[in-house]
Amino acid sequence: MGLPGGFLRTHMKSSRKRLLPGTCSVAPGREQTPRSRAGGGTWAGSRCRRRGRLRAPAKQLLAAVWAGGGGGEGEAASSVFGTHPRAQGRGSGKEAPRSRAPAGTCGSLRGSIPRATDWETGAGAKPGPPASARPDSTRVTPATSRQFSRNPGLGEGHAGPAPPTTRPGRAALPGVCPLSGVHQVQGQHLPRLHRVRAQLRLVPEAGQEAAFNVTFRRAKGYPIDLYYLMDLSYSMLDDLMNVKKLGGDLLQALNEITESGRIGFGSFVDKTVLPFVNTHPEKLRNPCPNKEKECQAPFAFRHVLKLTNNSNQFQTEVGKQLISGNLDAPEGGLDAMMQVAACPEEIGWRNVTRLLVFATDDGFHFAGDGKLGAILTPNDGRCHLEDNMYKSSNEFDYPSVGQLAHKLAESNIQPIFAVTKKMVKTYEKLTEIIPKSAVGELSEDSSNVVQLIKNAYNKLSSRVFLEHNALPDTLKVTYDSICSNGVIHRNQPRGDCDHVQINVPITFQVKVTATECIPEHSFVIRALGFTDTVTVRVLPQCECRCRDQSKDRSLCRGKGSLECGICRCDAGYIGKNCECQTQGRSSQELEGSCRKDNSSLVCSGLGDCICGQCLCHTSDVPGKQIYGQFCECNTISCERHNGQVCGGPGRGVCFCGQCRCLPGFEGSACQCERTTQGCLNQNQVECSGRGRCLCNVCVCEGSYQPPLCQECPVCSSPCGEYISCAECLKFDKGPFGKNCSVACSGLQLRDKPVKGKACKERDSEGCWVSYMLEQQDGMKRYLIYVDESRECVAGPNIAAIVGGTVAGIVLIGVLLLVIWKALTHLSDLREYRRFEKEKLKSQWNNDNPLFKSATTTVMNPKFAES
Repeated sequence: MGLPGGFLRTHMKSSRKRLLPGTCSVAPGREQTPRSRAGGGTWAGSRCRRRGRLRAPAKQLLAAVWAGGGGGEGEAASSVFGTHPRAQGRGSGKEAPRSRAPAGTCGSLRGSIPRATDWETGAGAKPGPPASARPDSTRVTPATSRQFSRNPGLGEGHAGPAPPTTRPGRAALPGVCPLSGVHQVQGQHLPRLHRVRAQLRLVPEAGQEAAFNVTFRRAKGYPIDLYYLMDLSYSMLDDLMNVKKLGGDLLQALNEITESGRIGFGSFVDKTVLPFVNTHPEKLRNPCPNKEKECQAPFAFRHVLKLTNNSNQFQTEVGKQLISGNLDAPEGGLDAMMQVAACPEEIGWRNVTRLLVFATDDGFHFAGDGKLGAILTPNDGRCHLEDNMYKSSNEFDYPSVGQLAHKLAESNIQPIFAVTKKMVKTYEKLTEIIPKSAVGELSEDSSNVVQLIKNAYNKLSSRVFLEHNALPDTLKVTYDSICSNGVIHRNQPRGDCDHVQINVPITFQVKVTATECIPEHSFVIRALGFTDTVTVRVLPQCECRCRDQSKDRSLCRGKGSLECGICRCDAGYIGKNCECQTQGRSSQELEGSCRKDNSSLVCSGLGDCICGQCLCHTSDVPGKQIYGQFCECNTISCERHNGQVCGGPGRGVCFCGQCRCLPGFEGSACQCERTTQGCLNQNQVECSGRGRCLCNVCVCEGSYQPPLCQECPVCSSPCGEYISCAECLKFDKGPFGKNCSVACSGLQLRDKPVKGKACKERDSEGCWVSYMLEQQDGMKRYLIYVDESRECVAGPNIAAIVGGTVAGIVLIGVLLLVIWKALTHLSDLREYRRFEKEKLKSQWNNDNPLFKSATTTVMNPKFAES
């Protein structure tokens, strides 16, 4: 089973041209033999120079792409414009000897990276590269066969497709340097891609983009670091027993894949606060339900074994582990994963393929759950291991899923979730958020964990994602993924190819677009799960590079010079043809006069501000004309009738949003013919003087009702409003007596009764006045008839009222006193009679039974006998 070591190759899109052995292309039909140079071989010393100017097209890609192999194997540099690469061989960290290589042989490469400014042309520019080095020609970066035998899978940066490789079973021709090849190298001899960089020069121009290719080749036998992170809650007891037995099998499975495999171990339970664990001291010492079972105290995360290739050490350390326990079902696995990703030195991660096997039988806590245990500080995503323990677990909340996904991607860690059947769907949802992750169904006792890891890793290694880091809003990057199985995904936000085979190259076309002039910016493209990266440096080109000047100033009205087709105006003049004289005003002041207000667009976004005045655009819509001081008006933004603006040309015209109707038509869309026949009452008054006729229908004022605005069901009675007028018109009295003709101008007094509303109201003197009101056409216009006499009631006798009131009060008082006296007498009489009855019942016989006489008589019995 192969693992994705892989390498990246970047190159410009170009036509394929084959180069003869030992030659380089300088111009069509011309060849030169490379000249050897001290310090390098044939290719290192060769230079194909051709003086000339290179005119840069809009949005061209000026790229300097270079790659270096990891592990100190070597570095190579190249340019898309075809300058010959020079690289420094560092096989064992020493500088390569400066010796001449025979012509036609492949020596070690030595050189430096050309500057992008070397390829700029025009005034003051340096000589350009040869014609063969232009973007429409093929230019390759050579590499020696010795390098490829030592560095298989090495990424290479070059300007175009590689020349033909040496076919298997056939010797390389003399002088031919095979530039690509597939070699299987085991273990530590397989280097990684160190870096690839590209430089782009973009001219903001709609619809154009710079494109370059990135090639990925999956290598076999790439080194692996596997960290086994296990849930040690009590439900995983049987799983722990099996992992102790299968420890050697795990490392053996890695050794079947690569000779450079290492394995580590860590465990987790949950935060040691309520309600996640039981905080009773006895339960903290032994959290297991079976007290006879030896258990360890709960903990958040323990790093047990640093990554190692010693299987005996792995089995020994895992064999020492004891099961633990907690209260709730979800575990603190995300806490542990964050520490594994944030502590590369403590875990021992190498810069190779990194796998994190996460074994559990339950769900996970995430950000916000810490509030249940009064933990409010968000997770900071940093390493907090002390003595291989996560001792700050109770200080920081759990990480969010997005936060963990970012950290895993940043650390190039690919998680494999080994979970039981009931949790598979839950973790499949998690893999949709965490890129380059896989889920495997774990048996109840984890007996299938070795095969699960193999299957999951096969799935991960056969899928390649290419993505970039954050970009400014003005820069857009898309990918065309050209996969080996014939599937092409175009214009995707990231590159994605599945079912990638070993040693089969796949290509991603990266397209970069700038929407406006941007500052210099760099971004990194990388393959998720691998250390390979492409650093792209974007340089703005916001000015015309040609600087062509015309001496004919008439094109700029004699007020400027023509440069690159654009007038560069003299001081005091602006405009496309320098036609506007600023008269001391700034461009902001001129532009401000073209805005309706500070919040509006210049010329409403429908015109150009020329010399402080709006020049409105011409519309492509038939019949639409844009006009107005700020181009705010047009001829089609009015209401329509029968599908035509303002009913059509025969009815009206649209003027800045409102229809102006021609004679004979009216309405908001000139939809009505002007006639009032249906609005006239019996007196031939339009809408009875209480409305207006629109489209031959009365539109009444106030609460008057159609059809003729004669009735007002909800209006208040006019009787109370006009009593003062009735009093002054008929009797020359009341508040309006001296100003009756003005105050009551809408009323006409009649000598005979009229048809209308009968009223009876009190006047200012308290007399009842009877009158009649008949409404006329118009508002507040009435005919009034008032009775000749008033009904005045005589005033009350005040003295009689007062005397009667006083007499009544006195009489009532006397009556109350008599009643009180009678009641008192009856009460006394009743008490006296009761006393008489009690007196008759007495048995004392006029003697007081309690009285003792002061005289005592004693009888002598002897005296009687004598």
